Amino acid sequence: MGKRIAGKNGWALLLLILVGVVLGGFLGQLAAGNTAFSWLNYGQNFGLTTPVVLDLGIFVLTLGFSINITIASLIGVAIACIIYHFI
Repeated sequence: MGKRIAGKNGWALLLLILVGVVLGGFLGQLAAGNTAFSWLNYGQNFGLTTPVVLDLGIFVLTLGFSINITIASLIGVAIACIIYHFI
């Protein structure tokens, strides 16, 4: 078994990273209209541009996945990791 540090929880780190991504993406969208901070919304999309559809007659399954990584979301993740380190 791996040795765990007392008080550190992997779920808390995951939650903080998700909060960092969401808040960073939100701030990036807000900064898109401002010329001084528009660079925060610069990023790249990864994933499927069109969903994959599996039609089995009586059952139709549609799969799609897309990730939008921006500078603001990366800053949010970094801040979340720093906060986790000091908690």
